[in-house]
Amino acid sequence: MDNNIEKRLQSLRDRLAYLLDIFPGKHRSSAALLEEKLADFTAYAGSDALEDSYADLANLEDLFAYVERHLENEISPMDKVRIVRHPQRICLRDILENVYDNFTEVGGQDEHSLDPSMLIARAIVTRRRGKKAYTQSVMVIGQEKGHGAEFRNGGSVKPWGNAKALQYMSVAETEGIPVHCYIFTPGSYPVEDYPGAGQQIARNIYYMAGLRVPVVAIISEGGSGGAEAIGLADKRLMLSHGYYSVISPEGAAAIEGDLKTGARATSELIEHCANNLKITAQDNLKFGYIDRIIQEPPLGARPWHYDFYRSLRQEVLRATDEVVISTRNIPIFRGIALSRHRSPDADLDNLHIRWGIPATAKTRLVLRRQQKFLRFSRQAARDRRPFLTKQVVAFYDWISKPWISFKYDFYRKHQRQLKTIIEEIHNEWEMLKYRLLSPWRKLTKKLSGRTDSKAKELTALSTWAGDARRRKWNYISPRYKIDRTITCPNSDSYGCLDLWGPDLFAEFAGVCSHCGYHFPMEPEWYVKNVFDAGSTFEFNSEIEAGNPLDFPGFSERIDKDQAKTGAKSGCMTFEARIDNIKMVVVMLMGTFRGGSVGAAEGYKFVEAAARAQKQRMPLLSYVHGTAGIRIQEGTHGVIQMPRCTVAVRRYIESGGLYMVLYDTNSFAGPVASFLGCSPYQFAVRSSNIGFAGPGVIKETTGTDIPPKYHRSYRALSRGHIQAIWDRRQIRANLKQALLTIGGRNLYYR
Repeated sequence: MDNNIEKRLQSLRDRLAYLLDIFPGKHRSSAALLEEKLADFTAYAGSDALEDSYADLANLEDLFAYVERHLENEISPMDKVRIVRHPQRICLRDILENVYDNFTEVGGQDEHSLDPSMLIARAIVTRRRGKKAYTQSVMVIGQEKGHGAEFRNGGSVKPWGNAKALQYMSVAETEGIPVHCYIFTPGSYPVEDYPGAGQQIARNIYYMAGLRVPVVAIISEGGSGGAEAIGLADKRLMLSHGYYSVISPEGAAAIEGDLKTGARATSELIEHCANNLKITAQDNLKFGYIDRIIQEPPLGARPWHYDFYRSLRQEVLRATDEVVISTRNIPIFRGIALSRHRSPDADLDNLHIRWGIPATAKTRLVLRRQQKFLRFSRQAARDRRPFLTKQVVAFYDWISKPWISFKYDFYRKHQRQLKTIIEEIHNEWEMLKYRLLSPWRKLTKKLSGRTDSKAKELTALSTWAGDARRRKWNYISPRYKIDRTITCPNSDSYGCLDLWGPDLFAEFAGVCSHCGYHFPMEPEWYVKNVFDAGSTFEFNSEIEAGNPLDFPGFSERIDKDQAKTGAKSGCMTFEARIDNIKMVVVMLMGTFRGGSVGAAEGYKFVEAAARAQKQRMPLLSYVHGTAGIRIQEGTHGVIQMPRCTVAVRRYIESGGLYMVLYDTNSFAGPVASFLGCSPYQFAVRSSNIGFAGPGVIKETTGTDIPPKYHRSYRALSRGHIQAIWDRRQIRANLKQALLTIGGRNLYYR
């Protein structure tokens, strides 16, 4: 048997093994047929019993291709998950070698890289116009899984890998070249070493929301926050056999089945969750979260599918061209160019478009990207506001916008300038008066023998002005009725004495009087005790959490939570005051499905940020608790990460002050996006902050984390938060922060 036949036979063996791997326990008759025919040919070819071995081998290859085309129509969502995870799946290095004309890997290579899961390359694309060739540069960034290479960690990127991606996005922006992001990750590696997995993803998403060069993302395996770290793009393409999901089907099955640590879900439950999460390219195209599907060969693209690389190149070039053309100012020229590029017969290698964008067009590019993400998922939330109410709100916004612009952008601006001039004149006069009257002050002081009252005040002992030790709260937790002693969780470590329930949950505000441990309190405690009495005004309460994917049994669970808590979603948005300083507050309530975020919560957050921006108010995100993104809403939930981050960036860049305060347990997607991107983040003592909980870390990495791994003081040590506050001092600290931090437009001063 010659070497050529042996190589082709080995390729068929690999294809058979691939088929058995992606269809475990299914389609046994088709697999048995191929196995039998392959064994027969191998036996005959080894004994030289074939008259024309090449013709027979070609027939066998045709049989394999026929069976693969037949099974293509039988692929389930979970089969697609197995396809993208398979070692034979194309990887980023295959794409670099076959889609681009040349490339140089930067930022570290192979196992010597800062993080080998994140591959970054400066690539070249050569195109023609007539007889002239043009060379264009592009920055390629993506997760590299390799073909079963263990050191690449399965495409799970560590924080420093995402930091490397952010660095080279900045390089691309400086050099004015497009960014192509290839998403091949089951999710980020949940490690809280500096800078922390969630914090770095938040930085990436925030930066990409304002990146002033074209960004194109291509999704093969898009797992939750890991995908979003490089997924906020102008154009989002998806491979036809890929998946894009809030969580893996196995993770969803573990949650749905309420499995204990170490227990495995049944294959039936995993298949059930994969079907209901709507994770396929076709599902995401229907939802509008991707722009186009790139068709793959039957049963998925593998390294030897060279025709696929050609079609992938055309789609990537088309997407980049469309982003550049969309920034053009003259609509008629833009329309002609787009129609020419969207033609399926267009050979884009011979249709050169310059990818450089002028400075004026870069602003339009960023604005279009942000508006695109802000439009996402609105249809997935249940907006119960009456039609008339919506129209009244829209009309009020329309008529109030000119007045607010005049008041803050013109009147207040000039008022501040005039105040500054008057203050400077007053200061100069006071200094002159001080110098003129200085001899007289010295003479009168010497004659009267008086001492300086200020000096006396500083050196004298202070006295009690009433009994300030006991605090009256506007709201007392219902748990104050617990007429028994309660043991502090830190009693073994610090020897805390038992606490009497009525004292602990009333006067002590849930704080251990010995070690300062903070017991969790209800959301109402903060609303009533932190803000001025009677100053809170809730808005958008009619926007409700729903079941946009019709996930089996989930509507009943939502109804049960609504009846139990009296809230319509896990997010409450309201205006409030602290010592008459008005602000907009977004509160994620841990009492409603763990404070998980879905389409309704994201909708309310975006609306609250827009309200704070229009009304020129500070914006506070108070996280009573959040378990992350609501998995039963699939990509409707995970898209809130970039969507809400875009809203935050627009608010901050308008001059607003955005602060975040964490309490109890704050994990996963929200922390890794619209919460983690705040420049001012604080935490209540005894809170836990992180990207993934202990159970998830154990499940994904196989390692046990140390005790108190997610405690707020660890987040403080790595720079995630800026301070840790006592619950009883939140009001005073917030007031202090409002008076001392913020940007050029501190509207409330």
